[in-house]
Amino acid sequence: MNDTVNLTARDQLKVLMRLLTYTFPFKGVIVLAFIMLILSTVAGMIIPYLVMVFIDDYLTPAVFPEGEITMLVAVYLLVQIIGAITTYMNIYLFQYLAFKVIQQLRIDAFNKIGKLGMKYFDKVPGGSIVSRLTNDTEAIVEMFIGVFATFLMAFFMMTSSYVMMFVLDVRLAFMALIFMPLIFLIMLVYRKYSAIFFSHARQLLSDLNAKLSESIEGMKIIQVFNQEERLQEEFRHINDEHYEYNMKTVRLDGLLLRPAISMIQILAIAVILGYFGLLSFEASITAGLIFAFIQYMERFFEPINQVSQNLSIFQQALVAASRVFRLIDDDTLEPPQNPVRENKITDGRIDFNNVTFSYDGQVDVLKNISFTAMPGETVVLVGHTGSGKSSIINLFMRFYEFESGEILIDGESIKKMPKYELKENIGLVLQDPFIFYGTIESNIKLYHPTMTFEQVKAAGEFVRADSFIEKLPGEYHHKVLEKGSTFSSGERQLIAFARTIAVEPKILILDEATANIDSETEEEIQKSLNVMRKGRTTLAIAHRLSTIQDADLILVLNKGEIVERGTHEELLESEGIYHKMYLLQNG
Repeated sequence: MNDTVNLTARDQLKVLMRLLTYTFPFKGVIVLAFIMLILSTVAGMIIPYLVMVFIDDYLTPAVFPEGEITMLVAVYLLVQIIGAITTYMNIYLFQYLAFKVIQQLRIDAFNKIGKLGMKYFDKVPGGSIVSRLTNDTEAIVEMFIGVFATFLMAFFMMTSSYVMMFVLDVRLAFMALIFMPLIFLIMLVYRKYSAIFFSHARQLLSDLNAKLSESIEGMKIIQVFNQEERLQEEFRHINDEHYEYNMKTVRLDGLLLRPAISMIQILAIAVILGYFGLLSFEASITAGLIFAFIQYMERFFEPINQVSQNLSIFQQALVAASRVFRLIDDDTLEPPQNPVRENKITDGRIDFNNVTFSYDGQVDVLKNISFTAMPGETVVLVGHTGSGKSSIINLFMRFYEFESGEILIDGESIKKMPKYELKENIGLVLQDPFIFYGTIESNIKLYHPTMTFEQVKAAGEFVRADSFIEKLPGEYHHKVLEKGSTFSSGERQLIAFARTIAVEPKILILDEATANIDSETEEEIQKSLNVMRKGRTTLAIAHRLSTIQDADLILVLNKGEIVERGTHEELLESEGIYHKMYLLQNG
């Protein structure tokens, strides 16, 4: 998914203002940081004035008023100490503010991920999402630490420097303003082009993360099919593009930032020195005055230099923030549910009434699907790949929204059911179960707030998972590596069964739960399934027809339609699609 967006000046302002709203809960910190910033700036402005007084009033041969000079040195040292302390406090407070803002921003983004529908994850690579919560938010941290404080300090320093220049010489102060339009023009040109380059660089960094994540996930397949060179070439291509856009920003920085601003500063100082040279023919000019004015002129331009140096970080941060906000604002949400817990699942009857569904709004993958699963019955979906079996499960689990038809549980629309009621009473077992890092107990319990260890153990025994769990070191406290890589497919599936049965659902959804298991293990798994299905309404997708002969109803799907329905014996007698599938599987 290409997420490159060129931000206009208005877009950047909106992003900046939205970022600043995250600072509102820390008003006290901001006020204190501003006080420290003002004190630090005032201290910086006093130093050149004290040096001017020393040069003009006390740097005279054979004259040494000890008391006055001692007082001047003491004031100088005191101002330096105050400046150092306030600068430290200023940096500390702004960093504290930055980390607090990013902490909340990451929480908001991560919470939003949990609310997004499956459509979002269908179109956005996982690596791109990770990039937004890590790389992009880190760029925002840099903005608050390196840019926000710098911009504020620059504003105060430029203002105070200009005030001091007015105090020393009004005409020269006005002459300094002549160079400001040229500086603003340079910054406008920089903003225009840097936003484009940074946006592309950020997107390419996201693509790098996505490619890296995909490669690590599929490393077994890559090595088996000898695809290392192809993946390396693709990675190299994206990496080269990322390098090119980064170099474009470097060239832009090298041309329009410090060199250009420094040239203007040098020109301004040359004008000042020339002015003082001409003025010296008419009146006496003290060395202290020249020193102080040049110091204030440098303090006037140096913040501009610092701001220009940080413009690149600022641009990167705004582009990164816009990507994070697009994630937070994405409206591809999971289907809404009735928040009021009025309708409850009691018996577990399932009704599909003329359900039609399309993923893209153009091609219907389900067409007028209608069937009923009575409480305690098992309804099995069979059909070739792409026939619509998984889509029925996806709609029933509320992963996707449907517009046409109705899905009912105990006579009530599934859309009116509270989300908690659905999740509590519908148990899902996938073809390839996901096992989390942790322990067997935590994988079965999934941090259910009221579930006890006894319930976890009872669930394991119920699905016959205890036969291998109790042989492990630590048994239910045995450490599980990422994705349960040390367990066999059958063992992972049994843990998934125990996880599902632990919450005692009234409805059971099996998505080809035995498809990836060998025949010997399948027999054991099938025993666990039979125990699980007893007394529960079960909706299952089956790959091996030999495992579903006891189903109450078998639905045969083809191109999104139910073309045959009946029991195993009835479908064999009709000699249709199911009969052909059964013969093929049995040689």
